[in-house]
Amino acid sequence: MDVALVQMRSGIDPAENLATASALIRAAAADGARFVATPETTHLVQKDADAAFAVMCTPDDDPAIPAFAALAAELGIWLLIGSLAVRIGERRAANRSFLFSPAGEIAATYDKAHMFNVGLGQGETYRESDNYQAGDRLVVHDIAGAKLGLSICYDVRFAYLYRRLAQAGAEILTVPAAFTKPTGRAHWDVLLRARAIETGSFVLAPAQGGLHADGRKTWGHSIIIGPWGETVAELEHDNPGLLRASLDLRKVAEARRRVPALEHDRTLTGPL
Repeated sequence: MDVALVQMRSGIDPAENLATASALIRAAAADGARFVATPETTHLVQKDADAAFAVMCTPDDDPAIPAFAALAAELGIWLLIGSLAVRIGERRAANRSFLFSPAGEIAATYDKAHMFNVGLGQGETYRESDNYQAGDRLVVHDIAGAKLGLSICYDVRFAYLYRRLAQAGAEILTVPAAFTKPTGRAHWDVLLRARAIETGSFVLAPAQGGLHADGRKTWGHSIIIGPWGETVAELEHDNPGLLRASLDLRKVAEARRRVPALEHDRTLTGPL
């Protein structure tokens, strides 16, 4: 399977971000990719909640959704928009992945399950749950003969999610992200390699990177990891760009045959 990851530096103007993402997706398809994935919050990175809600749309009204659907159909590709911030209430939003089929249909959606509520020190604090509603369901979907398991960014710290996705048949795990600089530098590749090794899956992680218009700094370094934990391809920077690879899905079955850990669950008792 020929895949491409789009690395972005999205800003505060959804229309501008849509145009940037579309140009990169077109370039990826022109280079032969049949599956293309973009990062978390593809069309809006805005840390000011009032400003974000002023431009945020409902799923029914967001022009990015039909635009990306039409693009997937035009290019004949599977297209994963890592996430869009969509309004689901007066002051509530969902951080939602959209998977579009080559027919231009929404094949699946996934709402980020784990909210990024952290204090990193030096004034860098995030409270995603103040404005976003956490999702509560696993999503696995067939794409071109492979099973895709969806997740978003902070989800990567919760190994049980990926184990359940793999046990449900997922061979490729997607982790579109907007990792902070401090956590990205320390944890990005280690966490992603761990999820690949634990499940014997390919992990695709398209990222936001660099200094954004709202002042946020993200790590970049989009990466594709194989089911034995090896780095297949990586962008060693935080600039916008494309990462391409061809995945041999037979390696998933091989890794799971060599270490069949997904079959070795046990129920343990002990102190709570």
